[in-house]
Amino acid sequence: MSEAWFQASKTANDADFIALIKNRGPKILGDPTKWLEMRSFLSNLQLCGVRSVDSNNLNLWVFDKNADSFAVTMLKLSATISEKPEFVGAYLTDEAPPGYVRPEPLTSRMLVKAVQERVGGKTAKDQFSGAVLISHSGRILFQKAYGLADRANHKPNTLDTQFRFGSMGKMFTAVAIMQLAQDNKIDLNAPIGRYLIGYPNSDVATKVTVAHLLTHTGGTGDIFGPEFDKQKSSLRNLKDYVALYGSRALDFDPGSRASYSNYGFILLGRIVETVSGLSYDEYTRRYVFTPAGMTSTGNDPESSVLPRRAVSYMGSGNKISRADDTLPLSGTSAGGGYSTVGDFNRFVDALTSDRLLRHETFQKLKDGGLKISDGHFTPFDFGGSMAGIGSFIGHGGGAPGMSGSLFHFLQNGYTIVVLANRDPGTAESISNFTAHRLPAN
Repeated sequence: MSEAWFQASKTANDADFIALIKNRGPKILGDPTKWLEMRSFLSNLQLCGVRSVDSNNLNLWVFDKNADSFAVTMLKLSATISEKPEFVGAYLTDEAPPGYVRPEPLTSRMLVKAVQERVGGKTAKDQFSGAVLISHSGRILFQKAYGLADRANHKPNTLDTQFRFGSMGKMFTAVAIMQLAQDNKIDLNAPIGRYLIGYPNSDVATKVTVAHLLTHTGGTGDIFGPEFDKQKSSLRNLKDYVALYGSRALDFDPGSRASYSNYGFILLGRIVETVSGLSYDEYTRRYVFTPAGMTSTGNDPESSVLPRRAVSYMGSGNKISRADDTLPLSGTSAGGGYSTVGDFNRFVDALTSDRLLRHETFQKLKDGGLKISDGHFTPFDFGGSMAGIGSFIGHGGGAPGMSGSLFHFLQNGYTIVVLANRDPGTAESISNFTAHRLPAN
């Protein structure tokens, strides 16, 4: 079944693909329209084998050609052979199937050529629209913009185009919190109620610490969903988000596990405001963007006319449309602002040269975190590691019509920034490809 499913996504016409899903499975939530939308994702997958199987679950190794990464596709098996398995989801992983040989490192010159070919090929197929920057130890090796910032007016993207960056903005919030912590204005281990006086839910106020929010271990939940969709027009500042979500209960006991929380970073933004006496936007402008020389970065509302801000486009093929109706009113401490690839490169330079944080504070941000209940260490949300390359600082971001990725590898000094005005996965298709082929030193 699995091989037929993946093969049909590549070669079958729409009617035959729908018939296969309907008759043989797997079960996929939604109607045939949703199945066809998923087909574009499936068509990039190459089946590599079985990762694990038991009486209830089948996990398959796949290679995602678009993301240039391995992934695990998860199927829930039925109790009877006649019942179709259910597609649960898929996730990218830095692991690789047994016997896999990672791509050979390229020289800087060869890397730039390979990236140019990949981005150029995707742009020619209308699969990429954005900007790419690669630097090494502060020296820019490659930077170029591709595609259109405004398709209706045939306005091209440039290196000065401001792209929405989704959750990449969480990096600015983390830096702001650490700046205040190094000045002894915030205790990372203190409950958030110390800084958010009168917070509506006492459990949240007394049990969740600042460090829990930085590690997504606070159980504070998300902001997106039906409530957000109904109230979006009234969510004009961080206080409005707290007014909407502040009374709800915790999703789990703080410190017991990790679960990505956009609302947690809204709360961190409010802490920045209450401690500093400035709005989040004013604080980051004064103490993050200005010192770093980031003159093209901000959170101005969507209603503001910014001639260099790209239009966001969602969908693919002949179903591309503007994503305006999905956008929040403005960026927040959880993300959603706008920037350029050059500004993100300057952000990395300012961080690594200790212009935004004292050296020991920067070390704590990139290496710190918490142990959760099962003993696993959960780092602050400011980077990670990649097999064969080492640790990095950075973040990704995405939502309909926006995609962004930043890697700065600490061992070899390479920085990769990709921003796009297309759906999630667009930037990662270039940043992952680049990272996997970086020179060895």
